[in-house]
Parts: sequence; C-alpha cells; structure tokens
Amino acid sequence: MTSRGSTLVTGISELTTADPRWAIDAAPDGSSPRAGAADASPDVHRLGLLHDAAIVIANGVIAWVGRAAAAPPADRRFDLGGRAVIPGFVDSHTHLGYAGDRADEFAARMAGTPYDGGGIARTVAATRGASDDELRDLLAARMTELRTQGTTTVEIKSGYGLSIDDEVRLVRLAREVTPHVTFLGAHVVPPEFATERTAYVELVSGPMLAAVMALPEASRPAYVDVFCEPHSPHAFTADESRTILTAGRDAGLMLRVHGNQLGHGPGVQLACELGAASVDHCTYLTDDDIDALAGSADTSGTGRPTVATLLPGVEFSTRSPYPDARRLLDGGVAVALASDCNPGTCASSSMPLMIALAVREMRMTPAEALYAATVTAGASLGLDVRVAVGAPAELAVLEAPSYLHLAYRPGVPIARALDVDRAH
Repeated sequence: MTSRGSTLVTGISELTTADPRWAIDAAPDGSSPRAGAADASPDVHRLGLLHDAAIVIANGVIAWVGRAAAAPPADRRFDLGGRAVIPGFVDSHTHLGYAGDRADEFAARMAGTPYDGGGIARTVAATRGASDDELRDLLAARMTELRTQGTTTVEIKSGYGLSIDDEVRLVRLAREVTPHVTFLGAHVVPPEFATERTAYVELVSGPMLAAVMALPEASRPAYVDVFCEPHSPHAFTADESRTILTAGRDAGLMLRVHGNQLGHGPGVQLACELGAASVDHCTYLTDDDIDALAGSADTSGTGRPTVATLLPGVEFSTRSPYPDARRLLDGGVAVALASDCNPGTCASSSMPLMIALAVREMRMTPAEALYAATVTAGASLGLDVRVAVGAPAELAVLEAPSYLHLAYRPGVPIARALDVDRAH
C-alpha cells in the first residue's frame, strides 16, 4: 500500500489505540490474542493496547495500524526504538490568550492568602495593553510548549479582554492556532462594572456576543462558557449564567461551564440542564450533582453526556482540596482531565503532570487518567481520538516503554508530540 509521502513508524513497544478491539493484542476480528492480555481490567481493556506495533501515516492521516510483523511497505521508515505511542493529549480547558504573569500572587497564596478570583483583573489589564503581535508570539510559544509535552489538541478560552473589542480580538487570535475556541466574556465581572453587574451581563449576552459572532466564520468560537460560582464576588450567579449560556446557545454556540470550584453551587446542575458539553472543576459535588452528570446523556437533548472535566493542576497550585475523581467514576460519570493553564491558578501546561496528580491525589488508575486526558477530553470537544485508519495522526511518543510511566515518573519530560517529519 505504498503511497507518495507515506511513513512507516515502527519500533513501538506499546501502542495505546483507545480501540478495545485491540485490547487482547489481536486483530479487530479477535484473532491471535496475546497470552494473558485478555485478563486486563476494564480500565486497561478500553485503552486497546497493542504491543510490538507499527503505524503507517500518509498526508497526516493514519493509513494502517497493527503489529509490526504485518506492516506494509512505505516510502519512509522511522524506528522509535522501543518507545510507547499514545493518542496525543487533548487539553480541553486552557486560558492561553493572555499577557503578563502573576507569580507574585502565587507566592502570596503559598504564604496563606486565599484565592477568590480577583487576580483575573490584573491579567485583563496586561492583556488589553498587549499588541496583536505580542499576543500572537505568546500564543505561538505556548502552543510549542504544549507539543513538546505531548499535547496535540487544545481548547483556548478568551476571557482576559472583558470588553467588546478585546474579547473579539482574543477569539480571533485564538482561532489562528486552534479550531477549539471558547468565548468566555463571562470570566469575571470587570472592575469598571463592579457596581453594574446587570449591565455587564447584558453586555456579554448582547453586544459582546453579537460582535464575536459577527467575525468571519473561520474566526468564530465554537463554545460559550461562564464562571458560575456564587462563592466568588467576581463570578456569576446561576441566573446570570443561565442568561449568558442561553444567549450563546441561541446564537449557535455549544456550552461549557466553570462550576463548583470554590464550594457547592448550581454550576453542575445548570450545565446538565442546558446540555453543556462539559462542566469544569467539579471540586464540590453533592450526590444529586453526580446523579445529574451520570444521567446527562439521557437529559441533554444531544444524546451526549456532560463531561466532568477535572483540573488537578489548580488544586496543586492553590493548595486546595482535589475533586473526588473516584466518586465520579464509580458513579458512572464521564471524566476528563485538562490543565486549565492560566497565569493565576495553574501556570502549568503539562498534561503528564495532570495525569500524575490524578493518579496520586484523585485515586484514578493510570489507565483511567490516560483515557480521561485523551479520549474523554476529546469527546468533550466532539472528537474521536482513537488510533485508527482514517484518523488524524495526532499522536504522542513517550521516552518510555509503557504509558504507565506517565504517572510513575512525574516531572520527567517523557512525552512529546510525534512529528514524522522529524522522526520523533
């Protein structure tokens, strides 16, 4: 099946396909199982592990996948020398469009100052003062940083403009680097509207949303998001959040929600009620919240569940309680992991770190954490990230023989995006 520009990637010690048909190291018809692999636990089974594997990539698309012994010829050959390959990480919650930093705020928090969301205004001021080219350079550097850590797909939110012109600009610039862009005009109430909350909600759900949607189609966002958090005076109430989310949905946007980060609140229930693709943070949950998430595929009207996206880097960076991922998973909830990379509460873009934290602090298995950081995170963006023929070759290679090393060796740079033009 040689084709012009095809590349055979071989020397793969362990390939995570995310296709359970490969879970016994067999062809999809179930032939030739690998001894012992059929006894894998359910969380490992769905990773679809294939050992001694190979992949053929042509024009950025997977053209063949299977055992190396059966690999077809190709124009070029890259031998990974016994490294593992996984689907590229999907970082489904980031705030990469910003200028400045808040390292001093981090130091103050470590000294005991509590977090309430107020520092966002500092980043808004710095971002408003940056030029388009300055923001482009910052975005490009951050996208490179992501790829060097194995992330191949990223969602980027606006939210550090909080004026019509600045939010439009942030959406437009983010769309230059990813199709997965979220309009977050409802990040916080900016200082100039501190005594006019109603006016700001009307601005976000009216003229600001209209201006964002007036962008050329290739520059528009796919989602609208809101920081629904009654425990922060800077965030939005349930009624305010509903107004903004409903307006966004009516304008053709899909929904995402920041919810239940700082305390018990209405964010999760609202997200499930409105059929949001994801509700993120989910640190403080009631049994009713978990039931709503578990049943959201039946109530959303879309047939897809509202994904609970957990952001352990935030808890790590703020010394806050971690979400109970085990409780969510055991309750039948679709759980994703993302970085929430932002200048205030998690300055890390490392998805391997998020996996290590999920395993060590949130009681996820290594297999569950990898699945959450790839397949479920991708599903929250409407993506199928399985390693299969016809799929984009969005892959990551590990400087290790198995995905287990992601949690086993925290802080070690073992993951990178697979670039067949540069071998790895």
